[in-house]
Amino acid sequence: MVFEEAIVLSLPFDEALAHVKEALAAEGFGVLTEIDVQLILREKLGKEMARYVIVGACNPTLASQALDVLPEIGVLLPCNVVVRESEGDVMVEAMDPGVMSTLTGNAAIAPIAADARARIGRALEQVVRAS
Repeated sequence: MVFEEAIVLSLPFDEALAHVKEALAAEGFGVLTEIDVQLILREKLGKEMARYVIVGACNPTLASQALDVLPEIGVLLPCNVVVRESEGDVMVEAMDPGVMSTLTGNAAIAPIAADARARIGRALEQVVRAS
């Protein structure tokens, strides 16, 4: 997928999810949402699938800066990180926040997005080191 950072972990799912949330917190991100896609699809559609959680992470300072520049940027927030089972491993995938400046074409968003990208990159590196 374009604009994505991904890591593969050989950890139990719950442990990997906990590491992701801890690493995001260490980089200043709070978890605004946690969507258990597996549970929702089972309950709503009767569909069985591997574990799949979308973590909606937000760094309040960066979000505030981006919203000050471009109020409609909220449609691209929060930064979503996916934790999912895949063939016995756990995949952790994050959209590159740099896509915000690309999609908006607003140069003032670029340094904010670059900061978010660096923080998410460090968080993913921390998860790899912890595993």
